[in-house]
Amino acid sequence: MSAGTTPGAPALGGKIKRVAAASAAAMFVGEAVSLVQTIVLARLLTPAEVGLFAAGTILTMFLSDMSESGLRAGLVHRERDVADAAETVFRGTIVTGLVMSLGAFAAAPLVGLAFDDAAVGAIAAVCSGALFLHALTNVPEAMLQRQFSVKRRLVVGPLVSISFAVTAVTLALLGYGVWSLVAGSYVSYVVWLAGLWAITDWRPGRGRATWQMWRELVRYGFPVTVNFVGARTQQAIEAVAVGRGLSTTDLGFYRYATRISRLPVNAIVDIVANALFPAFSRIAEDGQRLRASYLRALGSVTVFAVVVSGLIIAAGESAVVVLLGEPWRAAGAAVVAMAGLGIGKAFVSVSEEAIKGSGRTRMLNWLTGIEFVVGVASLVLIIPFGLLGVGLAISTTALTAGVVGLYLSRSAVGVSARDMVAVIVPPLAAGTVAVAAVFVLEHQVLHSDAHGLLFGFLLLVVDVLAFLAVYAAALAVVARGTVRTVVLPLLRSRAK
Repeated sequence: MSAGTTPGAPALGGKIKRVAAASAAAMFVGEAVSLVQTIVLARLLTPAEVGLFAAGTILTMFLSDMSESGLRAGLVHRERDVADAAETVFRGTIVTGLVMSLGAFAAAPLVGLAFDDAAVGAIAAVCSGALFLHALTNVPEAMLQRQFSVKRRLVVGPLVSISFAVTAVTLALLGYGVWSLVAGSYVSYVVWLAGLWAITDWRPGRGRATWQMWRELVRYGFPVTVNFVGARTQQAIEAVAVGRGLSTTDLGFYRYATRISRLPVNAIVDIVANALFPAFSRIAEDGQRLRASYLRALGSVTVFAVVVSGLIIAAGESAVVVLLGEPWRAAGAAVVAMAGLGIGKAFVSVSEEAIKGSGRTRMLNWLTGIEFVVGVASLVLIIPFGLLGVGLAISTTALTAGVVGLYLSRSAVGVSARDMVAVIVPPLAAGTVAVAAVFVLEHQVLHSDAHGLLFGFLLLVVDVLAFLAVYAAALAVVARGTVRTVVLPLLRSRAK
């Protein structure tokens, strides 16, 4: 980033680094808690019970992003009349959230019919109220993101993860089965809402809501909403296809496979979205800074996404068996098939934030359409191969969307294809070497899934350390610049 060329650049760069560091720290805590509660719940609940929860929450998951109608993104991006914009978003999303909650409650029996299970319908009805709670988070989330809030990352995020884990595990131990997950989700929503409102200094009534403002925000945010809806629709189709086409037990395997696969992916996306979107929005008029920032961000997320996808390919199935137990081996195989999520979603996340930051949100419609068509088509073609086929369809879709996102963001930001290839290919090449080495190590030497939890976990640590060592060595050979600009600064920041 050419920080010295534009006034205010060092301050903005410092804010980005603080938010990214805070997001990384919160990510570590949150993902650690999520991983532990996933392991514990997998040993307390059956795959069928997890599948019931996945089926029962399919509608609320689909509608949750629609409750903001892209208005949150519009509020983050806006430079003028922010008080009026915030008031407009607050009132609009409250109405939308209430309508969504009532609609989801009324449609709950249809969800039960879709899965041919009355329990699924009951879970859908109980979970419908979460949509209204979600709507109440939109404005404080947006205002804190505008301010590059560190408290949001360090305090609220981990508290949400901990509240869900404590509630769900406690009730599961008491024998409440799938309802322990329902209660955990509600408690986490309440903690999320209370935490946001406790740390934000924004309050309703400080601006004036107008139809003109609403139309301006919707005009900007509509493609963002379409993008959200497309992703949720694709996930809903996947869940219904697995639940009806295979079985509720397979849906439980699918739920935990996607959860485990997305834990590190969501961390990458969360850091990128919270640090880069407001930053790209502020420097959109400075083409040189925008291009430099985009390439640096793309190179950084590629380095870390390769670690995620590479480790999943090399030792993903063994890790699931060690952590969750032998009954979940099918989920482990699905996790390996979903390895493309890491790299694909990393590309998509940087591309989306660059497109939104540049103000050209209509480009997202192309990304949404292509991702949806490829996702549904690949699912239809591959689902006859069972859960493994579903995982491959998810990877194929993510990688395709990633490539399309890079193509679209290239014109939005104004970078050349050669520059993009220069920051992407070296980590991919180094990762390929590391994957080959650790795959042989795990499957020919260590066999961590043949041991108990403690010893198996220690062997998995050996896999991780071996991967990082080989990856770093390969990067030092094929991409010294990447090591100098990405890896070494990270190590120095950890040492401080």
